[in-house]
Amino acid sequence: MATVYIPLLWQDVTRGARQAEVPGGTLGEIIAALDAIHPGIAARICQGEKIGPHVRFTVDGVIATAGLATPVNPDSHIHILPAFGGG
Repeated sequence: MATVYIPLLWQDVTRGARQAEVPGGTLGEIIAALDAIHPGIAARICQGEKIGPHVRFTVDGVIATAGLATPVNPDSHIHILPAFGGG
C-alpha cells in the first residue's frame, strides 16, 4: 500500500494522524481510499472531479502533473502539499 503523508494543517479531519497506508493505482483512487479512512479529506483536496488549485501532490518525490490520473505504485510515498498564505 502507498504511504500518504498528511499536512499538520488537516489534523482536525484526520484526528491527529499524519500519515496513512492506503491502496490505489492512481492519485484519484488514493484520495478515495484516504477519504474512506478520514471522511471529509477529499473535500479539502478536490473541487468537483479535479484536484483543487490550492493543493499539490508529490509522488515519490516528483510533482504530480496528471491530476487524479497520476499513477501510483503500491510502495509509493505521496505528500500532500496544501497552499498557505502569508506575507
